[in-house]
Amino acid sequence: EEIDEILTYIDRVAIHEVDFSYDAYPYMPGSTMLNYFLPYEAWENGPTGGLNKLGARAVRRKRRAFFEQLKANNPKPTTDLEYNSPFELLIAVLLSAQATDVSVNKGTRKLFKIANTPQALLDLGEEGVRPYIQHIGLFNSKGRHIQETCRLLIEKHRGEVPQNREDLEALPGVGRKTANVILNTAFGQPTIAVDTHIFRVSNRTGLAPGKDVLEVEKQLLKRVPKEYLLDAHHWLILHGRYTCKARNPECAQCIVEPLCGFKQKTAKGKVRGAI
Repeated sequence: EEIDEILTYIDRVAIHEVDFSYDAYPYMPGSTMLNYFLPYEAWENGPTGGLNKLGARAVRRKRRAFFEQLKANNPKPTTDLEYNSPFELLIAVLLSAQATDVSVNKGTRKLFKIANTPQALLDLGEEGVRPYIQHIGLFNSKGRHIQETCRLLIEKHRGEVPQNREDLEALPGVGRKTANVILNTAFGQPTIAVDTHIFRVSNRTGLAPGKDVLEVEKQLLKRVPKEYLLDAHHWLILHGRYTCKARNPECAQCIVEPLCGFKQKTAKGKVRGAI
C-alpha cells in the first residue's frame, strides 16, 4: 500500500497537480531524490542496498512519467535540420558535426535547390559545393566526405541511403552517432544518437548515467520505456539544447524538474538523484 501511495504521488507530481516536497516523506533515509521518493520497504537492505521488485516498479513509473511530460509538451518532436529525403538528411548531418543546425540549414537551403541527389552532388563536384558550405566549420574535409559518400552510394547502393548500421558506418564521415540519427529520423528505427546534449541530460538528471556516449546510449536503450523509445532522441536533445543547458540550465521553467535528480551538487560535482 505504501508503494502504491508513492506511485500515485509520483504521478501527481508529474502532471504538476502537486509540487514535490522533500518534507512529504521526512522519515526516508538517504540523500538522493530517488530515496526521498521511495520508502524503506522499496530496498533490499535500505537505500544502501539494491532495489527490490517494488522499488524497481516505482523507478520504472518515474521514468515513464519523465517521458510522459516530454511528450505532452512536444507530441511530435523532430530534428532542427531541414531535409526532404533520407539523402538530404544524411548530407545535413554530415555537415552538422561541430556546427550549429542554423548554419547547416543556411547552406543546405541553397545547395539542395541546385543538387539534392548523390549524382547531382557528384556532378557539382567539391569545388561546386564549397560556396554553399564554406561558412560551416571543417568545410573542406566535409566537402570531400560528401563527394566520396555520393560515389559510394551510387556504386554500392544504387543511389539510396542504406537502412542498416554497418553500411552507414562504412560511408566517409559517418560514425555511430550519425548512423543512429539516420536510422531513427529517416527510417523510424528506435535508436538514440548520444550527442553532447543527450550525454549531459542523461547524466545530470540521473536518467542514464555513463562515463562515455556508448555507455549512455546502452543505458538509455534499456531504461527508456518502449513506447517512448522512437522519439526519445529528439526529446532529449531538444531538452538539452533549449532547457537543460550546460552553463545555465533553466530549471525554473523545466517541465520535468519535479522528476529530475539535478537538485544540488556535491562538493565533488556529482549530481544527486537517479531515475
